[in-house]
Amino acid sequence: MSLEQLWNGWRAEYIGTANSNSKDPSQSVFTSILNSGLSDDETFIVHRSATSFVILNSYPYASGHLLVLPYREVANLEDLTSDEAIDLWSLVTSATIALRASHSPDALNVGINLGSAAGGSISQHLHVHIVPRWNGDSNFMTSVASTRTIPEPLPLTATKIRNAWPKAPQ
Repeated sequence: MSLEQLWNGWRAEYIGTANSNSKDPSQSVFTSILNSGLSDDETFIVHRSATSFVILNSYPYASGHLLVLPYREVANLEDLTSDEAIDLWSLVTSATIALRASHSPDALNVGINLGSAAGGSISQHLHVHIVPRWNGDSNFMTSVASTRTIPEPLPLTATKIRNAWPKAPQ
């Protein structure tokens, strides 16, 4: 059995700069965003809860690619408090509901990369990826032209998801 490789060299820019985007090298880029003083509109934070938040991925695999994170910078699931774990997974569920309403994907990928060897380019700050998927959404552009086609600007995506976010029960 042979294993074929798909080149995605565009990821090198992201992987090489992910942690350097923080003004303080001891902080993740996510902590820097939280401490930046910028508005949620400017940072593409689409929802906040008691211990966690949801932000658009600045380097999305698809329109609507969300990250769900605790405010507190922790690397592993076992580092979360019980309240953080419950809140985080509640937001993952709400984010899937919002994405289904805002973007009508055929499916969703939900996952976590724990540690840099697992693909976690910002491994010191645990985050859950939620990626909308559509039948036939992979095409030749990434492999042939080293280009991703994201058909929607981040501000529009953020607005759509915020508007579709499920309302808390009264």
